Amino acid sequence: MMGIGHRMLKNTVGLTFYKLMGTGKKGFSILPDWGEYSFLSNWESKEQAKEFFEHHPFYLSYKERCSEIVTYQLTCIKSHGTWDGKTPFVADKDIVVSPADNVGVITRASIKWRKMIRFWRYVPKSHQDLNGNSGLLFTKGIGDIPLIEMATFSLWENQKSLMNFAYRGEHHKKAIALTKKHNWYSEEMFARFVVKEITS
Repeated sequence: MMGIGHRMLKNTVGLTFYKLMGTGKKGFSILPDWGEYSFLSNWESKEQAKEFFEHHPFYLSYKERCSEIVTYQLTCIKSHGTWDGKTPFVADKDIVVSPADNVGVITRASIKWRKMIRFWRYVPKSHQDLNGNSGLLFTKGIGDIPLIEMATFSLWENQKSLMNFAYRGEHHKKAIALTKKHNWYSEEMFARFVVKEITS
C-alpha cells in the first residue's frame, strides 16, 4: 500500500497535502514497526475529507486489511517550517484552545547525511523527558525514508502539559540547542494542533 497508494491518491478532490509513512518501534527506535503505518492528509474542507474516508477506494482497502485504524481529526493552531519545500498546514488564528482540549504535535526533519550518526546517537537521551510524563497520551515516530526523513506525532492531555515538556524538560531544551549548534537538518517543520475528534 505504501507503493501503490500514490497512484490511488492522485487527483483526489480536496486533498492538498499527504504523506504515506512507516513507523518506528517504541521509543523512537531506528528499527521499523512493520505492524503500524501512518497516513497524514490535509483537506480543503471537512466535507471532502468525510467523503474520502467514507468512500475512497484507497481508504476502504486499508479498512479491509487493518485490525485497527485510529484517526485523529486535527485543526492547526501553530506551524512553522516546511515539508518537501511546502507549507502544508496553516494556523487557524480564530480558534480558542480550552484547558480541556487535547493537543497534537507533528515535528519533522530531513537529516543531513554527514550529521546522521551524531544525531541518532543523541535521540535516546533527547526523549528521556517523555518517559513517565503524565501529560503525554501517545507518541510515535513516523517517516518517509528510514533514518533520513523523520517525523514524530505526539498527543498531549492539554496545551499546558505540552508547554511544561517544551520549556522545562532538560533533555528537550538541550536537544534544541544541539540542533542549532550542529545544524543537523536540511529542512524542518513544527506544527501544533487542537484535537477535534479521535475515532477508532
